Amino acid sequence: MELIKLTAAQRKSRRNRNVALGLVLAGLVILFYAITIVKIGGGMAG
Repeated sequence: MELIKLTAAQRKSRRNRNVALGLVLAGLVILFYAITIVKIGGGMAG
């Protein structure tokens, strides 16, 4: 099996992309959580 050597720029780019994806996923989780809380709260109030 041949290992691919990444340059420093490629490693930095990959890390930045992974961090961005993580932030997007976390944002979606928070968004869905907030929507759920609003729906449940609205159902109880009405």
